[in-house]
Amino acid sequence: MRLLRSSLAISLFLILSCTTAPQVYAGKQRSAARTPRTPAVPTVVQWQHDWAEGAVFYEIFVRSFADSNGDGIGDLQGLISKLDYLNDGNPNTTTDLGVEGIWLMPIFESPSYHGYDTVDYETIERDYGTNADFKQLLDEAHARGIRVIVDFVVNHTSSEHPWFIESASSPSSPKRDWYVWSPNSHGWNQPWGGNNTTWHANNGAFYYGVFWGGMPDVNWNNPEAKAEMLRLARYWLQQGVDGYRLDATRYLVETGGGPGQADTPETHAALKDLATAVRTTKPDAILVAENWTTAPIIATYYGETDTIRGGDEMPMNFNFPVADAIVRGVSGGNASGIHSALEQMQALYPEGVLDAPFLTNHDQRRLASELGNSNGKLRNAAAILLTLPGTPFLYYGEEVGIQNGPTGGDESKRTPMPWTPSGGFSAASPWFGYAPGLASANVQTQTNDSSSLLSRYRNLIHARKSSPALQKGSLELLDGGSQVLAFLRREGDDVVLVAHNVSDGFASATVAVNGTRYETLFGDITASPSGGGGSVSFSLPPRATMIWRVR
Repeated sequence: MRLLRSSLAISLFLILSCTTAPQVYAGKQRSAARTPRTPAVPTVVQWQHDWAEGAVFYEIFVRSFADSNGDGIGDLQGLISKLDYLNDGNPNTTTDLGVEGIWLMPIFESPSYHGYDTVDYETIERDYGTNADFKQLLDEAHARGIRVIVDFVVNHTSSEHPWFIESASSPSSPKRDWYVWSPNSHGWNQPWGGNNTTWHANNGAFYYGVFWGGMPDVNWNNPEAKAEMLRLARYWLQQGVDGYRLDATRYLVETGGGPGQADTPETHAALKDLATAVRTTKPDAILVAENWTTAPIIATYYGETDTIRGGDEMPMNFNFPVADAIVRGVSGGNASGIHSALEQMQALYPEGVLDAPFLTNHDQRRLASELGNSNGKLRNAAAILLTLPGTPFLYYGEEVGIQNGPTGGDESKRTPMPWTPSGGFSAASPWFGYAPGLASANVQTQTNDSSSLLSRYRNLIHARKSSPALQKGSLELLDGGSQVLAFLRREGDDVVLVAHNVSDGFASATVAVNGTRYETLFGDITASPSGGGGSVSFSLPPRATMIWRVR
C-alpha cells in the first residue's frame, strides 16, 4: 500500500507538473496560472457646477446689442466693446451690471435674421464677424470673469444646410437617414396645437420638421448624425465655450403623432448621451435646456441624480412655470401664485439640482409691456428674480425697461439695445427700429440715477454676491399672506429674510422666524422687523422689497 501510494503520488506530481508548466503561444511564454484581474470600473465624471450656483446670466441677441462697423447690424466687436458694462472684471466696483455669464442667441452661419436655422455649425455668422472675432470675445470675457454659453440648435438644421441638401437629393443618398423621411405624410400636426403639419413634401417624399419646412429635424436615431452633433458639442467646448443653451429639447426624437412628438423616452436617452459628451469634455460647462412646459415634465429632464450630482441629463432647465407666476403675480398684485409655483418646484425637482429662473426671453413679449410699463412692477419683478435660488437669467435691455417694438412679430421682442436717448446702437439706421420709450429707457440716462431700474438691478446683483445665502442657500417659504412673498434663504451661518410686497398698497405680514437682530442687506425702507418668540412682523410700502440678514 505504501508503494502504491508513492507511485500514485509520483504520477500525480508528474501530471500536475505538466499541466502547470509554462506554455508557449506564438513565440511568447505565459503562465497558465494567472491571478484573476479585477474588472476595471469606469471613472464617473461629475459636473463641476459650483461656479454656476447663484451666478447671474444675461441673454444677448448679437444682432441687436451693439454695431461696431456702421452697417446697422450688431456684431461681436460691438459686444466686446460693451463687456465692461456687463462686468468690468473688478469685484470692488458697482458701476457695471455684475453678471457672471452671457448667453448668446445663435451665432453660427444662417440664412435668417434670428439664426435658429443653422447652415454651418463651425462658422460664425458673417454679419457678426469671424471665428477669430469670437475667439477674441471669449478671451476678453474670460479675462473679466464672464462665462460664455451659446445657443446650440440640436433638434433641427436649416433646409439649406449641406447635410439636408444631400439628404434630399436622392433616397440612396449617404445622408438620407440623417433626417426623417417617409414616402407619404403621416398627417401629424404640431404637438402644441393648431393645424400646422409637421410633414413637408420634397421631391416625391415627405420629411419631418416639427417647426416648419425650413427647419427639418435631425434624425438622432441615426448613429452618424448623432455622432456628428456630439462632435460639434465637443468642438466648441475645446475652443473655449463654457456651455450651451439647448433649443427645443422636448422635440428631439419623435415616435408618433400627438404625444409621440414630445418628451419621449428616446429624447431623454439622446440628451443623456449629449450631456455625457459635454461633461466628459469639460465638466464645468453648463447645459441649460428650453423645456417650455409644466413643472412635472421639466423635473424629468434633470435625469437621475444618484450617480451624477445635479443630474445625468440636463443639469439646468429654464423655469417657465415660475417665470409665468412671477409676471402674473406682480401684474395682478397677488403673491399666492408665485408662492405655489415655488412650492411645486420644491416638491417635484430632484434634490440638489440647479434651477434657471427668468422673467421673459426672446420668444415672449417684453416684460415692460407685460407689466404696463409700471416702474413699481418692474422693480418688483427684478427683486423677486434676483433673490431666488439657482442661476437667474436676464434678457438684454430688461434692466432698463425696454418695451416691445411696434409689430406683433418676434422682431419686436428683439429690438436694438438702447444705449443713449437717441439710440446709440449704431451709427447707421439699425436693422430694426427701437422700441418706444427710448428717451428714458436707455443706459446713459439711467446709469447715474440711483433711483433708476438699472441701478436697482446693479444693487440687487451686488447684494446677491455679498451673501452666501442669496447665492447658494436653501429656500424656505414663509406665509406672508396674499400681498407679501416672503422666504428665508439659508447657507451655513448666513441667513437672510426676504420680503416682497407685490401689491399697490401698504402690506403687513407676520412670519415665523427665529432671530434677535435684523440687519438690512438691501431695502426700500429703513425699518426692521419687530417681535420675537419665533415670529416677527413688518410693514412694507407698495411694491417694496426688503432683505434682512438674520442674526
